[in-house]
Amino acid sequence: MRILLVGAGGVGTAFARIAARRPFAELVIADYDLARAEHAAAARDGYRAVRLDARDSAAAAALLTEYSCDVLMNATDPRFVMPLYLAALQAGTHYLDMAMSLSYPDPDAPYSKTGLKLGDDQFALAGRWEQAGKLALVGMGVEPGLSDVFARHAADELFSEIAELGVRDGANLEVAGYDFAPTFSIWTTIEECLNPPVIWEAGRGWFTTPPFSEPEVFTFPAGIGPVECVNVEHEEVLLMPRWIQAQRVTFKYGLGAEFISVLETLHKLGLDATNPVRIGAASVSPRDVVAACLPDPATLGTKMTGLTCAGTWVTGTGKNGAPREVYLHHIVDNAWSMAEYGSQAVVWQTAVNPVVALELIESGAWSGEGVLGPEALPARPFLDLLADYGSPWACEERTPAAQQKP
Repeated sequence: MRILLVGAGGVGTAFARIAARRPFAELVIADYDLARAEHAAAARDGYRAVRLDARDSAAAAALLTEYSCDVLMNATDPRFVMPLYLAALQAGTHYLDMAMSLSYPDPDAPYSKTGLKLGDDQFALAGRWEQAGKLALVGMGVEPGLSDVFARHAADELFSEIAELGVRDGANLEVAGYDFAPTFSIWTTIEECLNPPVIWEAGRGWFTTPPFSEPEVFTFPAGIGPVECVNVEHEEVLLMPRWIQAQRVTFKYGLGAEFISVLETLHKLGLDATNPVRIGAASVSPRDVVAACLPDPATLGTKMTGLTCAGTWVTGTGKNGAPREVYLHHIVDNAWSMAEYGSQAVVWQTAVNPVVALELIESGAWSGEGVLGPEALPARPFLDLLADYGSPWACEERTPAAQQKP
């Protein structure tokens, strides 16, 4: 398999380093900054580095054709999903991404009704992918991605009926020397945290709430402990109900009061805006300025300590007919990912899952046509192979609420 990897930031570089140890594929690594592409390509002899503006669909399609690539792996931020998605469709290759096409809130009722939802632009073209006989596997990172695989596993092997699929993300990571240093792309973080969160309920469908709604304290394993989590817009809520039956689907992040306060301040000042603002002779996006002023998450690994945990909390009726509650999760210790791969925990945890998915596609264990989410494919091959990568997942049984003593 030959992969055109577009994006050589923290996640793209981690992807290259992980794939280098699983020699099922050749990589052509493309980035707007050729030096970054070359840095990522140093992960293995034979990887190639090229320059590409991810906004240019025609140029991306030309690279896919020039290098006879089988798949385009999108490791850029969501702004570039549609140009790259269309490039793969034009070139007749498969496509994977870790974040889906952008949403736009309902102009009249943003905190109750959905507008254009995450991934709607991609699903609108599903018929063309089916006609081409190619697979567009969307949302195949950690969240979305592994969290969706967990949901499929729960539906197939653990539950007869599911009450709620609740993705819960928490960490105890600390970055020395910074008062505020996001461990993932601030551009993406602003987008998903300040947009109206989406919830799905049977009989009601998708609806929205105000940002940071429904706070709850969720206890994470491995000593991370209790963390307050809030609703955030995320792809799982738009993907899981398409293939899995559940009464409710939610996504909540453990952001913390300080992080939420910073995001709210950016919003009040208009610094979350993406439309360019003219300053003298220059025209710049306020959000890009914020990103430029913060440290690159890919460079924070040596200053970080702690664990990050991604997982899917599932409640309902077990296969034996009794109430059941589990938390399927995956934990990465920053000290381990830095020592093993030179990549900080959050970007490594995101990058490992598309590598696993592509290895399954190469082997034929995963296959399909059209636009699919990870939960549309069998979970067991993925979970078994993930353990082979030296980073196993776990299932924590919890006491169902109905059985808890007051």
